[in-house]
Amino acid sequence: MVNIIKERRARAIDIDLRSVIPLSSPKIINVSMVLPRAPKALFFDVFGTCVDWRTTVTDALELGSHRALDSAEKSLSSAVRLKASDMTYEDWGKLAQEWRNTYKRFTKSLADDPSLHWKTIDDHHLDSIRELLVDWKLEGLWGDEEVRALSLVWHRLNPWLDSAPGITALNKLFQTATLSNGNFSLLNDLTAHAQMKFTHIFSAELFGAYKPSPTVYLGAASALHLQPSDCAMVAAHLGDLKAAKSHGMQVIYIERPREEDWSKDEVEQAKRDGWVDLWVTSEEDGFLTMAQKLGVKLDEEMLKGFRAHSDPN
Repeated sequence: MVNIIKERRARAIDIDLRSVIPLSSPKIINVSMVLPRAPKALFFDVFGTCVDWRTTVTDALELGSHRALDSAEKSLSSAVRLKASDMTYEDWGKLAQEWRNTYKRFTKSLADDPSLHWKTIDDHHLDSIRELLVDWKLEGLWGDEEVRALSLVWHRLNPWLDSAPGITALNKLFQTATLSNGNFSLLNDLTAHAQMKFTHIFSAELFGAYKPSPTVYLGAASALHLQPSDCAMVAAHLGDLKAAKSHGMQVIYIERPREEDWSKDEVEQAKRDGWVDLWVTSEEDGFLTMAQKLGVKLDEEMLKGFRAHSDPN
């Protein structure tokens, strides 16, 4: 099993290491911290934490359907045409959620059993949408190349409004890095699309495993020549944070709409237990609030403009 992980890591580095942003020296910070100790690096989950995958993917599915139905060049079966015509935006949202759920099952299975055949997230997204289209009786709505193009929607997910300015602000005091199960090409495209200027791009692919494998969290800290306790994991999913915490990292929870898999009772219990080091609620300003609480001085005019844009009422 150890050899399998080493082979995966070597393959990932050989293929994708050039896409990692070069490492810089850790910044020296001296600020009043709300965390147990001042972190030198912040690692960010991406899907759901930094980007609103649900809206982007649902929009892409619905728009693609309209284009297929309106195309004079397509010859759709009556059954597929009827099925697609009857789909509401909420239905496409359910399909998007099922697609996301396949990702969660897939990454967990490889994290639990490293002997399983390795597959990138791009490959999984393509294989799983093909299967879902069959399950939903939508096979044939799009041709092979259209399905392949659709599967790459995960490369261009739109960010939450606070993500780009918040990450830029956090860069003033910390090293910031993605720590996502997404493959390197996906993350490079996604961070460029969303204008999220992380100081480093780390993919679980680099470590030959998927979160919540300890190999990913410990490997990320090691790549920056840091101890896990010098790092903080940032995520909108308590399961991700619980794993990072168990391997010595500090953890920061960012509430995002409909992202938490834990039940309401489990979330409340996590609050009472107090193992989350910093908790940013949905009523606050996401990464911008996080930056302020970590000692970053933000421009008040920028904050006013952000709040006016995010809540025009």
